[in-house]
Amino acid sequence: MDPVSSPSSDHAAPGRILVRGVNWLGDAVMSTPALLRLREAHPRARITLLTPAKLADLFQAHPAVDAVLAFAPGDSIWSIAQRLRRAKFELGLILTNSPRSALELWLGQVPRLIGTARGFRNLLLTTAVPPLPETTPMIKRSPREIRARVSNPSGSERFSPPARAHQVYHYLHLAAAVGASPEPVPPFITVSEAQMDSARAQFGLVGSRWFGLNPGAEYGPAKRWPAERFAAVAVAAQRRWNCRWVILGGPGDVAVAEAIARQIVRDLAPAPASAPKCSPLILAGRTSLRELCSVLKVCEVVLTNDTGPMHLAAAVGTPVVVPFGSTSPELTGPGLPGDTRHTLLRVNAPCAPCFRRHCPIDFRCMLEIDTEQVLAALASRLNRPTPTSA
Repeated sequence: MDPVSSPSSDHAAPGRILVRGVNWLGDAVMSTPALLRLREAHPRARITLLTPAKLADLFQAHPAVDAVLAFAPGDSIWSIAQRLRRAKFELGLILTNSPRSALELWLGQVPRLIGTARGFRNLLLTTAVPPLPETTPMIKRSPREIRARVSNPSGSERFSPPARAHQVYHYLHLAAAVGASPEPVPPFITVSEAQMDSARAQFGLVGSRWFGLNPGAEYGPAKRWPAERFAAVAVAAQRRWNCRWVILGGPGDVAVAEAIARQIVRDLAPAPASAPKCSPLILAGRTSLRELCSVLKVCEVVLTNDTGPMHLAAAVGTPVVVPFGSTSPELTGPGLPGDTRHTLLRVNAPCAPCFRRHCPIDFRCMLEIDTEQVLAALASRLNRPTPTSA
């Protein structure tokens, strides 16, 4: 394997670069700083992104990518490898940690393969990059440890990851092994004015101030602030700011979106704001990924859980307000760490972050974030006085 300290010193600048992208929406957004730095380091190279088909539209007209090579869930390693062989790539940068990703490119006869050092897959890599020293694994706490921390908060060491532990630095570290700068730039997803105009026309996003509400989180309920609190915040905000809410999410979020919309309409009645023209617009399960990008950019602010659309909203330039519970904003917060456009809320729960899908105790990390805190956070994003609760 090549020495990692100077991986490109003995090679001519690659003309055809393949990047094996990641598999989840939030991770894909967090990988864009590395892609932008890669483009900066190799402006004349043709950069192709190999990505799951569900994420392909995310990179439409992206300045870091010349082409997207999409694969479906049922595509075999062999079929993907055959496509790569025909393209004759000179260098492959593997952003995932899986053995399968490395095998795809190895069988695809990509001669130079760069990826994170990880067990036996190192045999497939020409440059195995040691993990970033600040890397902080997201290890689930056991129910026993969670209960011990709650019963003795003062005896529990606080979760305090290094400054460069955020996931964007992991991808930048890999790109640096191909000569790119490791210094961060904000995650970025392209949305044109024409796409925003199309979304406004298609979904009726006109005549109001639009705020986004994203109550789901695919990972599990431990990441979801209670739906009734989303609704309560929406009612108070709509009364004060005369806004209208668009409720977003995937097909699995339709039921909660409809429940929140019903509560908003009920709690606003008999005020004029409860008229149909001011009721929430439910787009959960109705947008493509590219349409979701456009809708998020149309919104003035987005109230969301820690999930893929949170990262997407920040990357298209929309401020987000996020209640954090079982996860860590230091590791996977929106934008770059410390980005003042966004407000990330959490309480001092001794068991958080636990990184679990389900809370084994009393869900205190989320339940202690109240509606007043969230309303104040929205006000700070809008630079307006905090609305009074209903």
